[in-house]
Formats: sequence, structure tokens, C-alpha cells
Amino acid sequence: MPETLSQTRFLFDRLRSAGLDQVTLLVVPGRQWSDESLVELRQMAEQGAMLAGHGWNHRVDTIRGLKHQLHSRLISRDVAEHLALDAKGIHALVERCHDWFTQNQLPVSELYVPPAWAMGSISVKELAKTPFRLFETFGGVLDTQDGRFRRSAMVGFEADNLLRVVSCAVWNRLNLAVAGYDAPVRVAIHPNDLSLGLSRSLERLIDSGGRSLTYGLLAA
Repeated sequence: MPETLSQTRFLFDRLRSAGLDQVTLLVVPGRQWSDESLVELRQMAEQGAMLAGHGWNHRVDTIRGLKHQLHSRLISRDVAEHLALDAKGIHALVERCHDWFTQNQLPVSELYVPPAWAMGSISVKELAKTPFRLFETFGGVLDTQDGRFRRSAMVGFEADNLLRVVSCAVWNRLNLAVAGYDAPVRVAIHPNDLSLGLSRSLERLIDSGGRSLTYGLLAA
């Protein structure tokens, strides 16, 4: 987002300095992007960042249904846009997101990541009709070209209170244990994570290095 672009640039440079050069930036098109912020985003793309679609506003005004209420309280708060929409609305949002990159002469990858990894009520067949090919959720990556879902572990560090610090730490340990030494792990980093409760864990993981992969290779 334009309001977190300076933190994103810092993280991008931090990852590259650790030799992790396959970095995907999740871009929220519906925010207030200035010409200057678009230039900065374009520069990171030229330096190797892959740009992925990530919703439209990253916020909802209305919580729709019991499932969305539970998801909002336990996981997503007010960011799971897709859960407030039906299949037609989700399709339109994904199309609008992709169009924004074209309109602003920005390269966009084949990957779309719904906010909070919550895809909502839409079928694989319907997703295959959108301009994106790969869709990420908590469990892994869906490739609509062949309809296969590739499961992979994921760790995250967005822990802004004690409950989230504990739950994220447990989640991360479990996922790393399940993945083992050779399987790929998706590392989800939010712009302010280096100032939150799990910042040391994130720093250690970055400094441990390893081989970074694109989502295309992960899906393959």
C-alpha cells in the first residue's frame, strides 16, 4: 500500500541483502497511489520484485454472515474483502485488480492473494476465467490451469498483541516442523513486522538464508 511503501522498501532491501532475491510484493490497487509511489513500486519491480494482486481496498465496511463474523474476530479483523461478496462480486474485484496494473504500466505476475488469504465463495472454474492463474490461500497455492492445489507450509509474523505473538509463534513452529529441511516454506511478511513482537524470529529466519523461489516454481 502507498501508506506502507517506505517499510516495504526497507524489507525488500533487507531480504535482497540476505540473498533472498525472489520476493513477491502483494499490491492493493484501491488505495491512494500517487505518481511518486507508483514510480517507487515500478523501481522495485525493475529490481526483481514480483507484483501480485491483493484485493482492492484491503478493508470491508460490512461483515457478512456468521462465517465472516467468526473469521473477522479470530483471524482477519476487517480486511477479508472476499468474504463480504458473492462469486460474481469476487470475480469483478479480481478483474478490477488486474486491470489496475495494466492501466498503470506495471508488470503483474500470475499470482493473486486475497486479503487474509480468504478466497470466499467462488469456484475453481470461475477463478480460471479471471486474468490470474495462481491463487494463494492459507494451505497453499491453487493452479487454475490444471486445477491442482499444491500444499505448502507458511509462517507469519504479524503479531501486534500477546495472544497473536503466542499463536503465531506456535503456528510457525508447527509449520516449520511439518515442512522439514527440504520442503519450501512460504514466508508472509507484513510491512510493520520488524517492529512487532516476533521481530527477532523474523530477523533470524531472514539471516538463515536459503534458496528463494517464485510462486511459479512453487506451483510446479
